[in-house]
Amino acid sequence: MSRVAVVLLNLGGPDARAAVRPFLTSLFADPAIIALPNPLRWLLARLIAARRATAAEAIYARIGDASPLLANTEAQARALERALGPEHRCFIAMRHWHPRSEAAARAVREWGADEVLLLPLYPQFSSTTTASSIAAWQRAARAAGITAPTRALCCYPALDGFAAAIAERIAAARAAWPATLPLRLLLSAHGLPKRVVARGDPYQWQVERTALAIAARLGRDAPETVVCYQSRVGPLAWLEPATDAEIRRAGAEGRGVIIAPIAFVSEHSETLVELDMEYRHLAERSGVPRYVRVPTVGDDAVFIAGLAALVRERRAGPAGVMPAGGRRICPAGFALCACGRGA
Repeated sequence: MSRVAVVLLNLGGPDARAAVRPFLTSLFADPAIIALPNPLRWLLARLIAARRATAAEAIYARIGDASPLLANTEAQARALERALGPEHRCFIAMRHWHPRSEAAARAVREWGADEVLLLPLYPQFSSTTTASSIAAWQRAARAAGITAPTRALCCYPALDGFAAAIAERIAAARAAWPATLPLRLLLSAHGLPKRVVARGDPYQWQVERTALAIAARLGRDAPETVVCYQSRVGPLAWLEPATDAEIRRAGAEGRGVIIAPIAFVSEHSETLVELDMEYRHLAERSGVPRYVRVPTVGDDAVFIAGLAALVRERRAGPAGVMPAGGRRICPAGFALCACGRGA
């Protein structure tokens, strides 16, 4: 029986207060985040991390001084193993904290995998997340001497299991909604600087595909919906509309809000602190009469079944980095698409 290693790629998060600054340093030292040559990039990353460490430590202090991302990803890994069967084993490779790709690659080699499938836990592809994580794995795999055939799944923005799991959560929140209270649904994704999109990154286009897939699942009864972007940092122009601006607008119009994260598959600081605490307080100050945040998909059975189907389909396809169907889904013009230039 062929042994298939499924490597779950994710960003990672600090596991203790002391890890916050080195985590930030790793994040900003990523050439996909700051496109400068070393040693300038490394020096700048250390400076940014030092300036932001205190604020970041305060954020993580509100959720126990550590990110729950790894524990959530481990739960997803075990659920996916059960869905795929005993010939599969899931390994976790975090981009900016432990367990990093180097540790995962050594574990894959020691297990004796006959095939490797890279499965990013970023549903929408971006050069700043998915591409960076895949590149880190490729370096680590070479260093570990892994020669097994390797395929990578680049994205799954309209995966039915993903959209269905989110739609189910939205429907449950709406079922408890007061009949006379106006409602706006905010589909919130992590933000990205506009200049990254201008270079040909397909992230925004893929986020919009996710929103369309959710709307199709909700059907004709879908409430008024806005796709928006959170977690803006720094002075650059970021994707709009901003989630906080949409919350203020809802308050000014006397509308309640259901907010659903659509670019995160696990709970972490952007959901547990930014959405649950900071934006909830913003909603209260802005006069939003009702604010409901739906959970991320986590290890939801429908979502995990969708991932398992993706793994099986992608295993049957050619080597390289591409969607499950083996064909590019991004329109021509997105130069940073995982499938390269052209259609």
